Amino acid sequence: MSVAKAILNRVKYMRKGRPFSRKVFAQAGSRAAVDKALSSLVKTGFLERVARGVYMRPKMSIYTGCRVRPNPIDIMLVLAKANGETIQIHGAEAVRRLGLSTQMQVVPTYYTSGTAREIKAGNAVVRLRHVSSAHLQHAGTKVGTVLTALYYLGKKGLSAQVVSKIIDTMNTEELGKLKACRMPGWMRSALLVVIEAAPHHASITTKAINLNANVRHL
Repeated sequence: MSVAKAILNRVKYMRKGRPFSRKVFAQAGSRAAVDKALSSLVKTGFLERVARGVYMRPKMSIYTGCRVRPNPIDIMLVLAKANGETIQIHGAEAVRRLGLSTQMQVVPTYYTSGTAREIKAGNAVVRLRHVSSAHLQHAGTKVGTVLTALYYLGKKGLSAQVVSKIIDTMNTEELGKLKACRMPGWMRSALLVVIEAAPHHASITTKAINLNANVRHL
């Protein structure tokens, strides 16, 4: 079976309107053969190229009769997976999710282990900002959300009241993972002061806290 035929047989079962990377066909043949097959499907209208290396089956809106534009966040996630990037929500969004702010981002922004760039889909834009690996720990989890919020708030923003409100949203397991993260001394100190004073976190022993402080600091 030719590369073009193999790709067509697979593509026709893909969900319309859902972006995918050309890399999903890496095993179908050489890069040149795969690119040629995808390009041919785009020319015939069977596929739509929505970003460099990202395609989807066109989907028509039942309301407008026009093609549905892909969400740039979906494109971002496809590219991140294809490139092996780690994606973390931005600190401003993390603070909002934790109930410390009601402000929405004007332009959705995420942290990445990859290069800083913008991803566009029509008039919609998503920004990616490169950060160090310390900011990307536990990406996509509650612990990661808390950690990126702490970095965003900074040393001056971590009052005892703010830290207390944040850790009250976490269970014991999540809090243990947070304390095991790499973080600057000022952040760890702000956390430990509140944790040690919180009776509902008494199951986390002082010995464990001191151990983490010694081995997990920057």
